[in-house]
Amino acid sequence: MLNELQTMIFELGIIVVSSAILGTLFLYARQPIILAYIAAGILLGPSGFGLLNDNDRIIQFGQFGVILLLFLLGLNLQPFKLISLFQESALITLGTCCLFFLVTLGFCWAIRLSLTDALVAAAALMFSSTVIGLKLIPTTTLHHQRLGEVMTSVLLIQDMLAIIVILFLNVRSPDAMLSAFGLILLKLALLCLLAYLGVRYLILPLFRRFDVIQEYTIVAALAWCLLWAEAAHLAGLSYEIGAFVAGLSIAISRVSQAISLHLKPLREFFLILFFFAVGAKMDFNQGDMMLIWGCLFGVILIGVKAVGFAFALKLAREKATRELAARLSQASEFSLLLAYAALTAGLISDQGMLFIQAATLTTFIVSTYWVVSRFPTPISSAKNLRKD
Repeated sequence: MLNELQTMIFELGIIVVSSAILGTLFLYARQPIILAYIAAGILLGPSGFGLLNDNDRIIQFGQFGVILLLFLLGLNLQPFKLISLFQESALITLGTCCLFFLVTLGFCWAIRLSLTDALVAAAALMFSSTVIGLKLIPTTTLHHQRLGEVMTSVLLIQDMLAIIVILFLNVRSPDAMLSAFGLILLKLALLCLLAYLGVRYLILPLFRRFDVIQEYTIVAALAWCLLWAEAAHLAGLSYEIGAFVAGLSIAISRVSQAISLHLKPLREFFLILFFFAVGAKMDFNQGDMMLIWGCLFGVILIGVKAVGFAFALKLAREKATRELAARLSQASEFSLLLAYAALTAGLISDQGMLFIQAATLTTFIVSTYWVVSRFPTPISSAKNLRKD
């Protein structure tokens, strides 16, 4: 037990120290600090010095940051407005996902990946990153402007589709797929109803009773987030969806803004671990042609997604289509999760896995650099970062 604790403290120590050092260098060079976290993971992971060969624990820590990100997102959205946004964004999301699926499938066929590898890669790479997309957008844009609202609805619909695809990898039957989709919608509706009733008849009365004790409000909100994250996981959904529903249920209260403000530093710390783990998970020591193909396709995919989203958003008569398309141009953290699920189920080879890893990481790096260079945000400079 003591050795495990010492190992954990050592790992957290080198993660934070390396992230701080590289973060400083990247900010002096006017580069996105997210790339510093990923670079630190690559440097200390299997492809670098190998100090963190087993990073499953880091990924678990980092997952908490993603849960908090979705919880805080829910805190700043009104439930009825979100339903309207979903209706407007559904066709955009489904249409673009089909396009990206076909483009990826065609490229995989061209480089002679096996059919199953190509299908899994196409399914994995058609989504955009919720974490990077929301992390790079300014708070004022995310919560008060149309661009942030449309982006949020597209990403959440994609997350739901990703969960359905992951379930499909397990059921492998069209009939079971249809029933699983209906069951997901039923579980989600029930989750939302119970969370709303819980907030109205339990959480809000407690907030009003002990509103002078700030620590209690923060602890109670955090407990509410983790309670519904776990409930969603047990129901076969994802931790992130449960956290988002928890935040959305509290959004009906005026105290939601104060909770969001106080939980932001905690979210930032765990997101550092998440991005570090993304870098550390990449093992480039295999170094075959599939790594090169993956990196090349990552660059191509960014362009395809930017053009595809821009065209779809223009048809929907949305404004700021170029900026929104750029912010949605990367692959998703679900790309890696879906690939790992396929690998566990024996549906994908090591070459297919390497292709998805390389393409995903390439989109993370190139897209992040492109967005912060073209559309400055609070993360792109030390001056703005202090203001945020």
